[in-house]
Amino acid sequence: MKEALKEAKKAYDKLEVPVGAVIVKEGKIIARAHNLKETKYDTTKHAEILAIQKASKKLNNWRLIDCDMYVTLEPCSMCAGAIINSRIRKVYIGALDEKTGAAGSVLNLFEDYTFNHKVEIEKGIMQEECETMLKNFFKMLRKIKKK
Repeated sequence: MKEALKEAKKAYDKLEVPVGAVIVKEGKIIARAHNLKETKYDTTKHAEILAIQKASKKLNNWRLIDCDMYVTLEPCSMCAGAIINSRIRKVYIGALDEKTGAAGSVLNLFEDYTFNHKVEIEKGIMQEECETMLKNFFKMLRKIKKK
């Protein structure tokens, strides 16, 4: 999760919502990404989606079997769907997202539905650090908008 937080900091520095994701296979990071929605003017440029794309390219396969993802914020429904479809084994989640989270906060695509692939989830990994970065980001944004 420390590496995912480094990615989130890159997003923060670009005035993107600070979300970072890394994908690990056999104990090694094979992909890392951060949000680029604002920079690229593309709602699909979430950290999870970008990390999945990079991992798929590295492995020359859309099936990310035996891969795990670490993400600083609970995935939304789009990202949860991509995680399921890419066959990621397990997702480690930092902060929860009470507005759009699809791993239990608003709905749970990983556990409440029967899909062809089951993804394990573990929540609360370095939760305080992940939440603090998000809170500081939105506090900073509010200051910028007041000027």
